Amino acid sequence: MLDEIVREGARRMVAAALEAEVNVYIAELANERDDQGRRLVVRNGYHQPRQVTTAAGAVEVKAPRVNDKRLDETTGERKRFSSAILLPWCRKSPKISEVLPLLYLHGLSSGDFVPALEQFLGSSAGLSAATVTRLTTQWQADHAALMDRDLAEVDYVYVWADGIHLNVRLEEAKACVLVLIGVRADGSKELVALKDGYRESGESWADLMRDCARRGVRASVLAVGDGALGFWKALSEVFPDTREQRCWVHKTANVLDSMPKSAQPGAKKAIQDSYNAEDRDHAAPAVNTFAQLYGAKFPKAVKKITDDQDQLLAFYDFRAEHWIHLRTTNPIESTFSTVRLRTKVARGAGSRTAALAMVFKLVESAQQRWRAVNAPHLVALVRAGARFERGQLIERPKAVAA
Repeated sequence: MLDEIVREGARRMVAAALEAEVNVYIAELANERDDQGRRLVVRNGYHQPRQVTTAAGAVEVKAPRVNDKRLDETTGERKRFSSAILLPWCRKSPKISEVLPLLYLHGLSSGDFVPALEQFLGSSAGLSAATVTRLTTQWQADHAALMDRDLAEVDYVYVWADGIHLNVRLEEAKACVLVLIGVRADGSKELVALKDGYRESGESWADLMRDCARRGVRASVLAVGDGALGFWKALSEVFPDTREQRCWVHKTANVLDSMPKSAQPGAKKAIQDSYNAEDRDHAAPAVNTFAQLYGAKFPKAVKKITDDQDQLLAFYDFRAEHWIHLRTTNPIESTFSTVRLRTKVARGAGSRTAALAMVFKLVESAQQRWRAVNAPHLVALVRAGARFERGQLIERPKAVAA
């Protein structure tokens, strides 16, 4: 009973809104008349009723019709009234159109839309698998637009880079998705690029970064990534002025994999003391302590940290509020945890372009929930060349100070 009352109320409100819209349109053109003084814009009954799926359920809509006899001076064709409330041939509201691809991306099979939503919405109109199939074509166009857009006016001060291996049908069995996420000068995060690559190779990364440079991207101040040598090789080739920061989460996992399980809890705590230290002056001794404790028994594991010590501690040279963002690639990893969930359900996404489009659309959806970095007003100072010591600003750039 409650749902029926809601749907009936929605039907009446939509009908009233459409009537008001038409009345305003006709009233505004009341002075438009032909040579015989007859009005050129008048009511002309109603269109055939149709079912429209809305958030309130399926609502029957009977839209008023307008007879507009005016001619367009440019084309010579008759003008037509077009409702801003109910678009021609509309069978579902924009909100429902937004929900369908999100449900698909988050794991609901396209064939499950009708049984899952028909009872909830009161109708199966616009819920067919073909609806999602048509949407994937638009997703591919949106992804292509992302990879072709001009980036000359955008400045990414920090960037995170990672190669994500997913259960999607790309061109090669060992292909992965290369992802770049940047922090703009205002502190907001943004997807920079998303492209498939082979085994995170240096050439795959270099091709992606050359393309970004071609579209106007300037070198960031700091790049954060895991230990994949391909990315760092490509970075030094395309953007040699960008500093390197290795991801502590990836590094910790690699180190612990080289140690027996019995030693892992203590080693993990010793590693955490390094990247959770008060500042660089306290972090370096923590690394030395880890080396002293485990160097004799597990030299290969310790070497993985000591060899990359400068790159692992680079984040300490920036503002303290930014440290939590810069020491890991978590912005990418947390986003792609939901992507992995979807690809496990989908068991492949058809073609390479369809797979990339599906991944891109989910990342685009997640991007709306990304928050700015802490102390976003300080990001511009980093780009301007400000110096920080122990996480505090010690020298402002002359241009900023002036």
